[in-house]
Amino acid sequence: MVISKTIAYYLIFAWLILLSVELEAQNESDEKPLINVSNGISFKRDSLFLLNLRFRMQNRVAFNTKSGSDLELSSIEARIRRLRLRLDGFLLTPKLGYYIQLSFSKADQDLEEQEIPQIIRDGIVYYTFNKNFYVGFGQTKLPGNNERVVSSGNLQFADRSVTNAIFNIDRDFGLFGYYTGQLGDKSIVKIKTSVSSGDGRNASTIDNNLAYTGRIEILPFGSFKNSGDYSMGDLEREATPKLSLAATIHKNNDAIRLSGTRGLQLFESRDFNAFFADMVFKYKGFGIIGAYMNRRVDNPIIQDESGKSQHIY
Repeated sequence: MVISKTIAYYLIFAWLILLSVELEAQNESDEKPLINVSNGISFKRDSLFLLNLRFRMQNRVAFNTKSGSDLELSSIEARIRRLRLRLDGFLLTPKLGYYIQLSFSKADQDLEEQEIPQIIRDGIVYYTFNKNFYVGFGQTKLPGNNERVVSSGNLQFADRSVTNAIFNIDRDFGLFGYYTGQLGDKSIVKIKTSVSSGDGRNASTIDNNLAYTGRIEILPFGSFKNSGDYSMGDLEREATPKLSLAATIHKNNDAIRLSGTRGLQLFESRDFNAFFADMVFKYKGFGIIGAYMNRRVDNPIIQDESGKSQHIY
């Protein structure tokens, strides 16, 4: 059956009118789903359901030189660095939230370390007891160093530092707890803890070993605007000086991967002990971010029966 262009145009026009009327009716009644387009695309039904959709794409072209005397071009890198889909919201009650993040670019799926593409980055449900305390169960970032916890969408450059690339503890599956409290009139303390598998994201191994992570953050001058302590640049231009001082302790018993929760499979498991200390200072567009990272592993050089060796930084 062939439909003429004129009839098709009328059908499309009628559909747009019906859609506008339906959306208007949804805005006037709390009993129907509400579609909102602002910070993503949101689908909401009263206080029973919220789904927010967002995506992020970061493209990169890099020109590399290894010459010690001039800038002679040695290689060109052109790729989609990150392409991610994010879904978050709540079910049944705003207290029961969820967060899902998927990655689709080759550079974002750990293919250099895993045989199977690692599409799932985050998949966690949260329960909020009150404004100061909530818990999470699932896979997400461990409360490690500040630079790693900062979202890639809030970085100032396409990548994080080379130090972070070596020492960060990334993501894991487990139980997470978050508490925010007041210290005096202005100061704020944030405590973040987790008990996790220690095997990293999307792990396929089954063992009886766990990882334990604890982090404390102290903000002596009060909160940053719009969580500015978890973004790289001072885009908010803090009117008064803001400072965050933090420390993290991480212990991963019998870790099976080269960087604890990341990297290739180890020939033999090792106990990882990590310590991070970092600071963030921002004031009127000026910012300083610094970090100290330390990892301790007994017998960091491992050999298999054939004589092949691995080393842990």
